[in-house]
Amino acid sequence: MARIKEIYALYDDKTIRVYQAYNKRIAEEALNLKTFGPSFKLERMTWIKTSFLWMMYRSGWGTKVNQEKILAIDILREGFDTLLQKAILSSYNSNIYSSYDDWKKKLASSNVRCQWDPDRDIYGNPIEKCAIQIGIKGDIVKKYINDWICNVTDISAYVHQSSIEIRKGTFDTHTLPKEDIYPIDEHIKRILGIEQN
Repeated sequence: MARIKEIYALYDDKTIRVYQAYNKRIAEEALNLKTFGPSFKLERMTWIKTSFLWMMYRSGWGTKVNQEKILAIDILREGFDTLLQKAILSSYNSNIYSSYDDWKKKLASSNVRCQWDPDRDIYGNPIEKCAIQIGIKGDIVKKYINDWICNVTDISAYVHQSSIEIRKGTFDTHTLPKEDIYPIDEHIKRILGIEQN
């Protein structure tokens, strides 16, 4: 099944919300500092997601080890747009890269990786659209934590309560974050492997 590729996100004129899951120590530092602290490993690639339900699927609704704390992180749209501009797809696409070797070289030298996965419903089932994950490392991570993060919110309590309600069959889907299609130009669509009509 061909899935729809669009970036769905909660955003306003200035910021866009991404999600990350961490252990209690890293999360508490981030909440206190409003950015990541000394427990956050700068040398590793970190992944940000705009889809709340994909984050829930990935973290098991905050039950997986070292993913117990779910953070909603509002970052500057200009920073997010920079990530999209610099992204290299995590899998080869012959419509974008001149050759497999060209793609491998770009992937090895880039500090931004884009991966598309099937988005999920509240039960973790795949749906007809894709969710974007963006992996960042090196100097881009430093920009992320030092320049782009505007606010960090712990939504773990909402996540855990929602999980209970889903199991009981009482969850109200209207409480989910309202994610709309994020506007990007044709050049960025090509970089991200989004089909153009």
